This record gives sequence, structure tokens and C-alpha cells, in this order.
Amino acid sequence: MKLATYHNHTRDGQLMVVSRDLTRAVAVPAIAATLQAALDNWAQAEPRLQEVYKALNHGQVPDEVAFDAKRCLSPLPRAYQWADGSAYLNHVELVRKARGAEVPASFYTDPLMYQGGSDAFLAPTADIPLRDEAWGLDFEGEVAVVTGDVPLGAPADAKYIRLLMLVNDVTLRGLIPPELAKGFGFFQSKPATAFSPVAVTPDELGDAWDGGKVHLPLLVDYNGAFYGKPDCGVEMQFSFPQLVAHVSKTRELVAGSIVGSGTISNKDRSVGSCCLAEQRMIETIEQGAPKTPFMKVGDTVRIEMRNAAGDSIFGAIEQTVVKHD
Repeated sequence: MKLATYHNHTRDGQLMVVSRDLTRAVAVPAIAATLQAALDNWAQAEPRLQEVYKALNHGQVPDEVAFDAKRCLSPLPRAYQWADGSAYLNHVELVRKARGAEVPASFYTDPLMYQGGSDAFLAPTADIPLRDEAWGLDFEGEVAVVTGDVPLGAPADAKYIRLLMLVNDVTLRGLIPPELAKGFGFFQSKPATAFSPVAVTPDELGDAWDGGKVHLPLLVDYNGAFYGKPDCGVEMQFSFPQLVAHVSKTRELVAGSIVGSGTISNKDRSVGSCCLAEQRMIETIEQGAPKTPFMKVGDTVRIEMRNAAGDSIFGAIEQTVVKHD
């Protein structure tokens, strides 16, 4: 099943069921006005939504409309929780190597995680506002899961995962060092995040979902040219159930919580990268200094995932950097 949220001049938008081929959609106010409402009542809402989804795919919904990704907010325009991991340790290893540091042994057994701002996400085709290019704007292509209610101390179990989405975890690299030096973590260096137009139930991925990881490449274009296609199932040190269990070690999670994978990264450099920082780290390691600049006003990024048949699964995140005074 595929779900989206249309802008309707409210904070949480209008829940839409979207056809598998991303061409048609229908509102379902009789089931749930918003995605959060559906997640809060998933046991009752999910089978009814599935019925609508099946009918929509068979052309049996008379009030359907053409699906328009530009009308989409992020599937959850705001969320109770946005916790982002760093499950691809190749990315972490490059970061540490570029500055001449070893990766602590604990990083291989205990996930890295930060708590992002979840009060206002960017729409998937919204501009990325930038006040100062010196702050080092970067994109980060990721996958995320949306959970149901997760009890305190929950084990690693895929049963808590309701939906999957793509992510652009926007980052201001130039603000990270002074923030981390304070010893209190990210804040200003992590502005609003964007998610894919559509969130999907795990079954939509077929064999590409093994209950913990997505075994498909994440496709990233930068300024209209290929930038990366690393496989999300390769070298993911911690599965999504493990990441969710990590978050719930000391707290409950409520339905609608979002947990991210961190930047997708493979050791095979021929597949490219999902962020500019990784290319800069490789340049530093191989050439002594980075050459790739960070994003500037007018730059664009596109993040998408396609199935084995070449069909878009989540729709595309397509964003342009604009000057914000």
C-alpha cells in the first residue's frame, strides 16, 4: 500500500491512498483524515485502507484524481519523533579516516543515533532555504521507517514497522564541528528534513525487503547528473528493527515515530555516494584536501528508488537550494 499527504492548508494535510504506479490517488476521510490518525488507529484503519488501495489499482474508485507529487507534503508533515542513525559504517569509517582517527570498537556493536527536529519537515519538492553558503549545505540520501507504538525495552522485531520512506537529511556541515565541540550534539547543523512523496508498507518492496533491510539501490542525481546508486542492503551494520530497538532501550515510541538509516554508503566507490561530504572525505584521503564544494543557491538534488522493473516506488525527492534572507 502507498500513502501520501496532500497540502490542504492545515498543518497535517490530507491523507491520500496512491496507486502502485503513482498515477492516481484518492482521499479517505471516512477512514482517516491524516496519516497520523491512521497510524494511531492502525489495526482498524490498515485493512480498510488496503481495500481502497486494491480498488484504486483496479480502477474501481470513481472519485480518484491524478496523483500530483507537487501537491504532497512529506507523508508525515510533522512527527512525534525523528531519530536518525548512522548504520552504514563505511560512511563513518571515511569520516574518521579523513581526519586521521580510528573508529571506536563500540561503533560496530552500538548504533550511532541523533534526535532530529520533527516539528516541521520539508515537502518532497520544496526548496531548501539557505541563509549562508559558508555553512556548507549538504544533502544526505537515506531510508527511514515509520513505527507503530513501540514499548519500552522492545526487542528488535519488524512487527513494529508500519511504513518506509526515502529521506533527504539536509545538513549544514560547516556548523557541525563547533556544535560537537560543545559536547551536546547536533542542533543548528541539522535543519528541516524532507521525505519522499509516498510512504509504503513493507510488502510493496517484495523480495527487496527482508524484514530488516532494503535490498535496492538509492538513486541520487545532483544538478541533473548521476551522483550515486549505492545499494541499501549492502554493508548496513544495523537493521531497521535493531535501530528501533536501540531507540526504545530507555523510552517508549508512539505511533508515527520515524527512525532513519543514516547516509547510504558502500565500500565500492564505483557506485558513487549519497552526500557531498563523502566525496570530500575520499578526496581528502587520496589527495590531501577536499575539492568538491558544498551546495550553492540554484543547485538541485533528486533522490529516488526503483524496483527491479524500473518503476519508482516512493516517488522522487526533488529539491532546489534557494537564498533565504
